[in-house]
Amino acid sequence: MKIVVLVKHVPDAQFDRHLNGEGHTTDRDESILSELDEYALEAALQLAEARGGSKAGNQVIALSMGPAGAVNAVKKSLQMGATEGVHVTDDALAGSDAAATSLALAAAVRHLGGVDLVLTGMASTDGETSLVPAQLAERLGLPQVTFASTLQVDGGRLTARRDADTYSETVEAPLPAVVSVTDQINEPRYPNFKGIIAAKRKSITTLSLSDIGVDPAQVGFAGSWTAITSAEQRPPRTAGTIITDEGDAGIKLVDFLAAQKLL
Repeated sequence: MKIVVLVKHVPDAQFDRHLNGEGHTTDRDESILSELDEYALEAALQLAEARGGSKAGNQVIALSMGPAGAVNAVKKSLQMGATEGVHVTDDALAGSDAAATSLALAAAVRHLGGVDLVLTGMASTDGETSLVPAQLAERLGLPQVTFASTLQVDGGRLTARRDADTYSETVEAPLPAVVSVTDQINEPRYPNFKGIIAAKRKSITTLSLSDIGVDPAQVGFAGSWTAITSAEQRPPRTAGTIITDEGDAGIKLVDFLAAQKLL
């Protein structure tokens, strides 16, 4: 089984986020593998291991798109257990929105060939659009299952459960397919010492846009369907309203909520 997992290098949530340049692109100096992508990677590893792992010919390929630093997301994936990594990088990719990103990733998946399953997280922790999985499935002409809380593969079909607020539904789809998984599907493993050492012997393939047959005009700022026209720092938080209880705190609270149109 050949599984591709999309992994993204995103700003570490422990630090403030900043935008750079006229295109207002995200500053990725302090970046890590997206936490939500770890669930997709763990799901892929469990599927591969249940079928005998790499010794039985199962592949888990970590695929990332981005500048040079994005290769660190691939390296972390290899440490967790992915069998190989692919890094799509090209200066022309800078500023790509979800549509341009999905176009490049679809081309990369086609370039790899013979893919049985593409797994993604439920969203990236920077953009948080959740658009790429559906767009990727459309571009590849594959069935899609989004927000899967469980995932099983039997033969040429997959079964997934999708949980909503008040109900759950079970859906099936033929392979190959694109599936995004939620953070309820599993508990991602931590890279251990053995995995970290083993990752150093695993291959990472670097691909440019020409390698995957994408015209630079189709991605980046030029190929994006959306653009950020302006951005500014979020204003500092102001002090909240303090109500001193002098026997009428309840009345003051109601008046405050009414003024804020919360009642």
